[in-house]
Amino acid sequence: MDRDASRVETFSDGVFAVVLTVMAVELLQNGPARDPGRELPEALVHAWPTYLAYVITFGIAGQIWLGHHNMWRYVVRVDQVLLMFNLLVLLFVAAIPFTADLLSDNLRGSATEQRLTAALYLGTVLGESLFFNLSWWWARRHRLLHPDLDPQLARAVSRRLVVRPLLYTIAFAFVFVDPIFSLLLYLLLLVGLSLVRRPGDLPRFPAEAGGEVSDRGR
Repeated sequence: MDRDASRVETFSDGVFAVVLTVMAVELLQNGPARDPGRELPEALVHAWPTYLAYVITFGIAGQIWLGHHNMWRYVVRVDQVLLMFNLLVLLFVAAIPFTADLLSDNLRGSATEQRLTAALYLGTVLGESLFFNLSWWWARRHRLLHPDLDPQLARAVSRRLVVRPLLYTIAFAFVFVDPIFSLLLYLLLLVGLSLVRRPGDLPRFPAEAGGEVSDRGR
């Protein structure tokens, strides 16, 4: 039996809030250590892996939340399979702080440690992106979206969601060449995706494009 989607979005927003809070706490706990004889500017520079992991992780979590928000504004019903796909998305989202902490601790390690931690981190992001695509595909296939949703917008969302894991896969491949370059490439992708006009900026329902919004489209 199909169920209302509002509880799913509320629960998901709670998970995102916890993830962002954990990231902020990790940043405080891993601040620059004032070793004897080390000045604050030197200590700040020495802690660059923590800052890099935090910036990239916050950007990724923010992108995921924006995409989740834009997708679930169109979902009006959920079934058991969509609930499971969404839980798998949140599984990877909740693992991001753990992999980010591993990453910041090992970016100065051996080449093997760098590659392993970067692969775990970027693989977590890639896994989230794949299950996010499956969630949207299932919702479209089984008519769980708003019946008045503009088909043009639905196709635009699908294209955008497919592009993200493809770009992330390319960035992930560079982990085995240069882990730090791979992370910077992820950061550039996040900036680029943020600058591109989002499908959610388009009219959601046909009535909106004509200047009228029906009660069902609000």
